[in-house]
Amino acid sequence: MEYADKELNPFHVMKPLSLSTREQDESQPLTVIEMGKLWTTYVGNSMSSQILSYFLQQCEDEYIKKLLENALALSKDFLQRVGKFLEEENFPIPAGFTQEDVNLGAPRLYEDEFYVHYLKYVAKGGMSIYAVAIPLVIREDIREFFIYANECTSILLGQINNILYGKKYTVMPPIIPTPEKNDFIKNQNYLNGWFGDVRPLHAMEIVHLYDNIENNTTSKALLLGFYQTVKDEKIKALFKRGLEMTDKAVKQFSEKLHVENLQTPSYIDHLVTTSTYSPFSDKIMVYHKFDMFSIKMRSFGNALAVNGRRDIAALYGRAMINVGLFVDDAANILIDRGWLESPPKAFDRK
Repeated sequence: MEYADKELNPFHVMKPLSLSTREQDESQPLTVIEMGKLWTTYVGNSMSSQILSYFLQQCEDEYIKKLLENALALSKDFLQRVGKFLEEENFPIPAGFTQEDVNLGAPRLYEDEFYVHYLKYVAKGGMSIYAVAIPLVIREDIREFFIYANECTSILLGQINNILYGKKYTVMPPIIPTPEKNDFIKNQNYLNGWFGDVRPLHAMEIVHLYDNIENNTTSKALLLGFYQTVKDEKIKALFKRGLEMTDKAVKQFSEKLHVENLQTPSYIDHLVTTSTYSPFSDKIMVYHKFDMFSIKMRSFGNALAVNGRRDIAALYGRAMINVGLFVDDAANILIDRGWLESPPKAFDRK
């Protein structure tokens, strides 16, 4: 990668290390980390490539169209690279999702602006997979792939944010005062949330509340489109429950910021059209929410890790339980219909 600012080149600070595991890589089988992360990356991008293909058919805005083209190109590139790794190891290519899971000729279900919000929503999910893989993967060639995937997704997210803020599709994140001096916590009432002297939110609490509101407003709009087009009553009931959960989360998280007079992302439900003709298979819609609600639990966990107030900890804790129950019910539907592909698993010694 070329760095415009030479001082941003990592090797401006660090010295290269000559020791490499590349020769060992050729004779080593895939570890569970490499196997699991490659499998997950393949299935996720096979889903994204189908959904993005439909969005691209409908898009009219030139900047958003370019963004979708970039995202689709990355998904296809990642599929090709991961597929090559798996083939070299005689690992069966996951079935994933195909052109049968999308109808490119279906009427428009979402407005162009929605695609930008959606891309940020799923790109953050993808990055959470790639970034976690980097410190765990042993094989150098596969680690380099995840570094590449993480870097590509970071660049895409930069382009997404440029459009979101350049076109004023979203509000700027909250501004808080610059501290005048270092401040140390001197009393346990710092942890108070419901009673006593409750302190203002600190920066990291605000960051994650804002991020989770942003995720849930996009999730709700996506679900609204799924809900109004799906015909299967059991799946429709699941999506209705998902709508109620995301709406409740947005209201509860927003209330915490509004009490402090801090702005929040707005609902984007108006970006869903009135079409009732589904462009997506039931399989891809249920799996999408199963997958993204699973990632939502990681997002809540990240928020809990930096939180310092008991009321917010309880809020995330309850939300995680509800999301976990939704994921469990979505998995049951996928299993009942024969749609849930199993990740690679350990040998059954029983």
